[in-house]
Amino acid sequence: QVQLVESGGGLVQTGGSLRLSCVVSGRTFNSDAMGWFRQAPGVEREFVAAISRTGGSTRYADSVKGRFTISRDNTKNMVYLQMNSLKPEDTAVYTCAAALGRLVGAPSAPYEYHSWGQGTQVTVSS
Repeated sequence: QVQLVESGGGLVQTGGSLRLSCVVSGRTFNSDAMGWFRQAPGVEREFVAAISRTGGSTRYADSVKGRFTISRDNTKNMVYLQMNSLKPEDTAVYTCAAALGRLVGAPSAPYEYHSWGQGTQVTVSS
């Protein structure tokens, strides 16, 4: 059974940085594209970033482009989201997800992901 566990969330001031981590178990990690999504209260889940199984391709939401960086370490079964220049509107629960068996590309649609973590809260104060 695939398990995804996020960490690294917290409270940060506007302009600050956080690095989220997600460890994946129960599967050959380099078979899957990985993504980060977020959801604020009363708002639909929103795509943030995705990375292909080799790390050679990435994709970002326009709202985070230039501020966030997704990366992965296939030797450690880890995916990361480095978040810089944080804004109050970045406040949300951030969840990592695995697009199982996705050999090419970095998908952005939630329906393309099969396994999800529980999420980690990120709060940006003004």
